[in-house]
Amino acid sequence: MSNEDQIPEGYEMARSTPQFDAESVPAGLLAAHRVAKGVWGLAVVESGTLEFTFEDEGEPRELGAGESQVIPPDRPHHVKPVGEVSFRVEFYRAPSEDPIAEAAGLIS
Repeated sequence: MSNEDQIPEGYEMARSTPQFDAESVPAGLLAAHRVAKGVWGLAVVESGTLEFTFEDEGEPRELGAGESQVIPPDRPHHVKPVGEVSFRVEFYRAPSEDPIAEAAGLIS
């Protein structure tokens, strides 16, 4: 298992998108995009099938219900619904060393 196959130990979920389906998936997710530096993503399929492609590999991976895909920071990728699908994207980051400053927006 490579370092990009799992979210680094100690990282915490910072937020999650709402559930998307074939009609509600934002156009930006269908085109090449990246997760911000320092943030890891996790595409989680609730039902149906989602095609996930890392731009540098070019070969799509089909994710079915109950499957997920780790998304390393700054790695270009896109998704494509295959028929009816329900999925979300979770975002993980390292715990802040100064939660008060982070809450105040002084660090990100």
